[in-house]
Amino acid sequence: MRTSAEVVICGAGIAGVAAAYHLAARQGITRVVLVDEREPLTLTSNKGTQGYRNWWPGPDDTMLRLVSRSLDLLEETAADCGNAFRVSRRGYLFATGSDEQARQLERTARSVSALGMGDLRIHNAPGKYEPAPAEGYDGLPTGADLLMGEEALRAFPYLSPDTVAALHVRRAGTFVGIALGGRLLQQSLAAGVTFVRDRVTAIDTTGGAVRSVTLASGDIIDTERFVIAAGPALPNVAALLDIELPLFHELHAKVTMRDTRGVVPRNAPFTIWNDPIQLEWSDTDRAVLGTDAYGKRLAGMLPGGVHLRPVDLLHGDELYLIWTFETEQHPYVWPPTFDARYADVVMRGCARMVPGMQPYVGQHGGITDGGYYCKTPENRPLIGPLSVPGAFVLGALSGSGLMAAHASAELLSQHVAGAALPDYAKWFLPSRYDSPEYRSLMAEWGSLVGQL
Repeated sequence: MRTSAEVVICGAGIAGVAAAYHLAARQGITRVVLVDEREPLTLTSNKGTQGYRNWWPGPDDTMLRLVSRSLDLLEETAADCGNAFRVSRRGYLFATGSDEQARQLERTARSVSALGMGDLRIHNAPGKYEPAPAEGYDGLPTGADLLMGEEALRAFPYLSPDTVAALHVRRAGTFVGIALGGRLLQQSLAAGVTFVRDRVTAIDTTGGAVRSVTLASGDIIDTERFVIAAGPALPNVAALLDIELPLFHELHAKVTMRDTRGVVPRNAPFTIWNDPIQLEWSDTDRAVLGTDAYGKRLAGMLPGGVHLRPVDLLHGDELYLIWTFETEQHPYVWPPTFDARYADVVMRGCARMVPGMQPYVGQHGGITDGGYYCKTPENRPLIGPLSVPGAFVLGALSGSGLMAAHASAELLSQHVAGAALPDYAKWFLPSRYDSPEYRSLMAEWGSLVGQL
């Protein structure tokens, strides 16, 4: 069968669904076809912790501005549907047991405040800190509160007793990402988008520009505009255009467990321990760990960043646990596999931050899943036209997919529709790598920029 479309989007994760929404519902391009071999939002969009934050410590304000715009759109969408996807602004909480880390938190917070996060408020005595409510986002503080010494433990008594400071980022929290995606998909379909359960296998570029898209079923869609929003499959789809993008993959896991003891308050913010951790192991454990490279790493000093958040799932007492101590590159293979020791390791790390979790250590329980971060060398998205006329990309949303999807898709739709662009658009173009000056900056920044 041969049909036609104004735009074909490859990929129905949160990026592709949001792109369809902005193209059809906002830009008025109604003949949009969204193609995916899976059901929408079922590859990696439903594997993360569904958090959001306007905490982006540089190296400039580029990501802060993009994500802040996305949060504006997120709140606008929430207001339109009575907050059906439960945007809350409980915040992100960065805690430390180190005086030096406390000083570094303050320095970083002042820097991010200067970029536009909001004011930094420091609390050394009781009385002025305003706790976050369990639900809602409207009319709440922005910026951040740095609680020092006893104030940190007064506000968050579940933290380790040796906590010396806790930074509470306020325009941050969680939402139900799949519900947001479902809302955007519903509005996309109502605006004329067609979803096709199929796989893109070829792109005709006769004459040097996009002409049509061929699907695994044999169907052909004539179109002059093709958007790659394929998540971790982005490099594979770009290869159909003979385009190689500077991308690599990291495999990130999370553990979902039940907090049957009620250790972590259900209204707790997304809580992160900033300090490196040396886990405690028995001599027997260390002997076993020393038999392979991964185990040897677990026996050594691990970087800071273990974090947890309450999440309401089947039982209403679940926690998400994450610790991104592994950042090696991995080939994209689906479904992914995870080391069986990860759950135990992340549990031990969380028990360092929240001692009340110690009874869970060594117990079998929890589910490990996750997905791939598809990353650029400086960990910024790719949004805009590719080198083949008519081809566009919306991808490499490493660690920011759900929170940045709205504004990233808006920007993509502006490129496709030929609309006016915000001034930060240039920093996400694939063509930015053509600049020697930019490549030099990129080498200085590294690939962990913005990653918690």
